[in-house]
Amino acid sequence: MNELAQQIKFILQQYPKHFVAGLGAILLGTGVTAFGVAPLEAQISERPVLQVVEPVPHAALAAQLPAGPAATAGTAAELQAPVPFVLFRTDVTRRNDTVQSLLERLGVSDSAAQQFLRSHPDAAVLMRGPAGKLVRAETDDDQRLLRLSVRWLPSNQADTYQRLLVERSGNGFVARIDQGEPQRSVRVASGTIRSTLFAATEAADLPDLVASQLADIFSGQIDFRRDLQRGDSFRVVYEAIEAEGELLRYGRLLSAEFVNKGRAHQVLWFEAPGQPGAYFTFEGDSTRRAFLASPLEFSRISSGFGLRFHPVTGLRRPHLGVDFPAPTGTPVRSVGDGVVQFAGSQRGFGNVVFIQHRNHIVTVYAHLNRIDVRKGQSVAQNQHIGQVGCTGVCTGPHVHFEYRLNGIHRDPLLLVAEGGGSEPLSAAVRPAFQQAAADMRQKLAAASTLVQASAQ
Repeated sequence: MNELAQQIKFILQQYPKHFVAGLGAILLGTGVTAFGVAPLEAQISERPVLQVVEPVPHAALAAQLPAGPAATAGTAAELQAPVPFVLFRTDVTRRNDTVQSLLERLGVSDSAAQQFLRSHPDAAVLMRGPAGKLVRAETDDDQRLLRLSVRWLPSNQADTYQRLLVERSGNGFVARIDQGEPQRSVRVASGTIRSTLFAATEAADLPDLVASQLADIFSGQIDFRRDLQRGDSFRVVYEAIEAEGELLRYGRLLSAEFVNKGRAHQVLWFEAPGQPGAYFTFEGDSTRRAFLASPLEFSRISSGFGLRFHPVTGLRRPHLGVDFPAPTGTPVRSVGDGVVQFAGSQRGFGNVVFIQHRNHIVTVYAHLNRIDVRKGQSVAQNQHIGQVGCTGVCTGPHVHFEYRLNGIHRDPLLLVAEGGGSEPLSAAVRPAFQQAAADMRQKLAAASTLVQASAQ
C-alpha cells in the first residue's frame, strides 16, 4: 500500500496538469451517463405490467369467407376437415401392356377400376390400337383411382387428338371419349460428331424420330457411313405436339443444318398454297430425291455390295445387295414411289417384296418377318411395306436390299439420287418462302447457342 501511494505521489509531481484534466473528463462523462439513464430506468420500473388474453371464435374466421350460397352454416366445420390427398402419376402405354400392368406402374391398386377398364366399351379403347398413349392417373391415399385421362393422336397426320376420361362417380365409374386440338411448339438442338451420327444425336438428347429425319434429309448429299469426320456438327429445329401441356409425340423436322468437312448443308420445310409440303434449300431449290438411301429409318450395314464369304455356305460369292440389320419387327419402307411387282415367299429370300419404279428400276426387300403390301398395289416413298425378320437363308434378323437397273444389279450405296421430286417455287410464293427462311435462320442461330453435345 505504501508503495502504491509513493507511485501516485510521483505521478502528481511529474504530470500535475495531465492528471487533473483526465480525472475531470472521467467525472464529467460519468455524470452525463447517470443523468441520461437514471430517469429512463425509473420510468420503466414504475409502469404496470398487464397480460391480455382474448379468444378468437370460429365465427370470426368464417365471416372472412365470401358471402354466397357456399357460405353455409357448416363452413366453419368444413375448414377444420383435413384436405384430401391426391397423387398424380403419368406414363405411356406399352406394346405388351395389360390393364393390370399399366395401373400398377401408375400406382393404382383398385380392383373395381380394373374391372371397369376391361369391360366398359369406351374405356376398352385404352388397350386397343398402337402403344404410346399418354396416361395420367389421379389416386387417393388408399391408391384408389379417382380419375384417369388418356390422350393419343389417331394418326401421324391428325390435327386433333382423342381423349378418354374415366372418373369415379359414387360407388362406380363413368367414362367418355372426346377430342381436342393439339398445340405445336418449336424446339431446337445441336450436336457435334465424335464417333457416329447416332451417338451424337443421342448425346444431344435428340428424339429418334427427329434423328432419322435428319439422316434421311441429308442422305443425298452426305454418306453418313463414309463421309463423317470428327468435329462435323448439326443444328436442328423441330416440332413437339402437346395436349394440355403434356407431350404426345415429336413431329416434323422443320429446319436443319449439317456441317460436313467444313461445308454447310441447310434445308427447311415449306408448304406453298395448293402444293404439298417439301424440303428446300434456303435458296428455294427442292431437295426431294427419287430414292431414299436406306429401307430403314435409322440403320447400319452388316454386309455391303460385292464379293464376300457367305455366312451360311462359307463360299466366296457375289453379294448383290446390302444388308441392314435391325430387331425383328422393325418397319421396312419403300425407298421410292412405285408399284408392287411381287409380294410373297421365295426360297433363299424368304418373305420378299419387289417394287417396280420408273426408268426400269426395281428394288428388292428380302428376309421379311411380315409383308404388309400386295401385288399390284401402288406405294409411296417412305411407306411401310413390311417388317424386318429372318426368313429364308439368313443368320440373324435383317433386310437384304437390292437395286436393279434394267435387270442388272447395282450398288445401292453408290447411286446418284435423282432430283426434281417437287414442283419449283413460283414467284407468287417467293415472299412467303423468304419470310419462312429468315425465321428458320434465327431459330438455327438460337440452336447454335446451346452447349454443343458430344458423343465419345
